[in-house]
Amino acid sequence: MKGITSDQGRQTLEKFKIEAANEVGVNLKNGYNGDLTSREAGSVGGQMVKKMIDAYKSGSVR
Repeated sequence: MKGITSDQGRQTLEKFKIEAANEVGVNLKNGYNGDLTSREAGSVGGQMVKKMIDAYKSGSVR
């Protein structure tokens, strides 16, 4: 999260990540999650991208 400069931005992104992880059944914990498999981490990232694309298509993101 190097590009996020505000604490509020970091918190929002972290909340978004946890929400996406819950949707795909991956249990994230606060802080380090190095015990995740590549498949689990990829599922979380993929879900985040899917949600961002859906939000863009629906016009809720500018």
